[in-house]
Amino acid sequence: MIELSPTERRALRAAAHHLQPTVAIAGNGLTPNVLKEIDVSLKAHALIKVKLHGIERDDRAALLSEICAELDCAPVQSIGNILILWRPKPEGEEAPKPRRRRVAAPKTKKQAAAALEKKRR
Repeated sequence: MIELSPTERRALRAAAHHLQPTVAIAGNGLTPNVLKEIDVSLKAHALIKVKLHGIERDDRAALLSEICAELDCAPVQSIGNILILWRPKPEGEEAPKPRRRRVAAPKTKKQAAAALEKKRR
């Protein structure tokens, strides 16, 4: 399990605020397939939320520690039925390429002519 400093934990909590849960754990509990999906999500995103459905309050802490021990990730926060997990991306992985910004098409013929004239200069 990875240990985080309070400053790192605070920054990760802020970064996870807008995220939606990527994995849900329900009545069957922590199955190998669920662990695999959490692992895949951590590889892809590094910071994820896990939603718990029907898990008793006493069992949540044990579930969080079990996930972190199995997948070598850090527990960032546990609020209610949401767990936030973090694991650094592997070194060999490339960062995703930024998306190209789309240029809006001109709305009128006059705007199109002005854009064409500007492009020719």
